[in-house]
Amino acid sequence: MSQKSLSDLNVCSKADFVAALANVFEYSPWIAEQAASARPFAGVNALFAAMKAAVDGAGPDHRLALIKAHPDLADKTQRAAGLTAESSAEQNSVGLDRLSDAEYEAFERVNNAYRAKFGFPYIVCVRRYTKDSVLCDFELRLRNDASTEMQASIGEIFRIAALRLDQLVTADDRLSVHGRLSTHVLDTHSGKPAAGISVVLTELSDLGEARVVARAITNSDGRTDQPLIGGRPVPIGRYELMFAVGTYFAGRGVSLSDPPFLDQIPLRFSVSDPEGHLHVPLLVTPWSYTTYRGS
Repeated sequence: MSQKSLSDLNVCSKADFVAALANVFEYSPWIAEQAASARPFAGVNALFAAMKAAVDGAGPDHRLALIKAHPDLADKTQRAAGLTAESSAEQNSVGLDRLSDAEYEAFERVNNAYRAKFGFPYIVCVRRYTKDSVLCDFELRLRNDASTEMQASIGEIFRIAALRLDQLVTADDRLSVHGRLSTHVLDTHSGKPAAGISVVLTELSDLGEARVVARAITNSDGRTDQPLIGGRPVPIGRYELMFAVGTYFAGRGVSLSDPPFLDQIPLRFSVSDPEGHLHVPLLVTPWSYTTYRGS
């Protein structure tokens, strides 16, 4: 996806403006076409507000067509026929291109149940979810009536569009679409930050395989040089952080049992706010550890 500066979009032809932003909303260039008349925009937030206003002001038929322009999730037939580059990247980011047989069956079941009830595809901003939490959301939204679900679908379309616009347009301001997950290890036996500890972040799954999201080594401050997840939403779901503390204490000449009482420490936790900052620290000695929810 080639980035465009907002200053260039403010002065280019209407045709070029529409071409650049045509797929911010899936297969719906009419939204960019309507927003073009509101130029110039002071920032990307103003641009996004104009695009949302075009959707909010559209009639029921246009809004339903916008919903129906989106593909079903994890649909092999649609993948063979070809998704938009944006939809393909979004579904791949959550692992919907590499599901287990059990996961495909689960997605097929809820897709069919959803379409049978509502007559349009289930839409969710998958960059904000894990595979497991998408399936949970499916089940919750199947309880809605059609009117409530159409509003929920438009809300998710806005979230998808905001992330696409954030990737596409550079401006002085930013859309509030990113979260952060970080950690910090403190050696309370020595009373200092724990440097050189291997940290592995894994996304947990009920029906498929667990997926390693990030690997890092703590620096001299006991932190990782970069957030474990940053510059994007932190997907709703269940995770595990694994800390290799046995190797750390052995390397510092601490007298340990053989094997050490604490070797690999797993911390399991859940994420519920994709745009928030979740900090998961570890306070550790060779014989004990504690953690808490930081921010």
